[in-house]
Amino acid sequence: MKKLKLLLGLFLTVAAHLVNAQENATIDSSYINGHYTQRLDFFRKMPNRKGEIAFVGNSLTEGGKWQEIFQNQHVINRGISGDVTYGILARLDEVLASKPAKVFILAGINDMKRGTPNEVILANLKRMMVMVKTQSPKTKLYMQSLLPVNEAMLPEIYAKVKNSKINALNRQLEALCKEMKVNYINIQPALADENGSLKKELSIDGLHLRQASYVLWADQLKRQKVI
Repeated sequence: MKKLKLLLGLFLTVAAHLVNAQENATIDSSYINGHYTQRLDFFRKMPNRKGEIAFVGNSLTEGGKWQEIFQNQHVINRGISGDVTYGILARLDEVLASKPAKVFILAGINDMKRGTPNEVILANLKRMMVMVKTQSPKTKLYMQSLLPVNEAMLPEIYAKVKNSKINALNRQLEALCKEMKVNYINIQPALADENGSLKKELSIDGLHLRQASYVLWADQLKRQKVI
């Protein structure tokens, strides 16, 4: 009987490891592509300036004319279309090399598009917080909520992106920011309709914003007096 219990315990342990290994194997952590490489090469060739205010993220960040909107020469755009949390972690050192005054991070939607679990995305966001605190402790870090989407407008490639998942991740992120003593900024009120979806008139495809919509995003930051 004891041998049977031992064998059963061993079997369950091995089975658990196999399940974990299978789950990890399904996570697509790749981020290198032509656009990523060109953008990062450009970033690294730009001179560091004192008092930089960096907006870091994916296409949602890259699409913003932040310097024009805020009329602030210290603002820099460090968005890369298609980027995932793994890609941001790999290049965050470039952002922190200038010891920026402020860093605004928005990330996770492309990971979600790939089917990456919220827990994995959150762990990567936590790693970003630790990097900023460690490499540039005087930098004020602002973690921005994931923006809502309009599911009815989304192309099929975004089938795994749901507002329910976004809202769940945002709640986890807000709690993590409180734990890590990091500023959490909720952008959703500026862009969401009464049902919590991205307002149709603000978007071109249910996820990406029309250029004028960035003014609403910026106004939300101004109202919270973080920039």
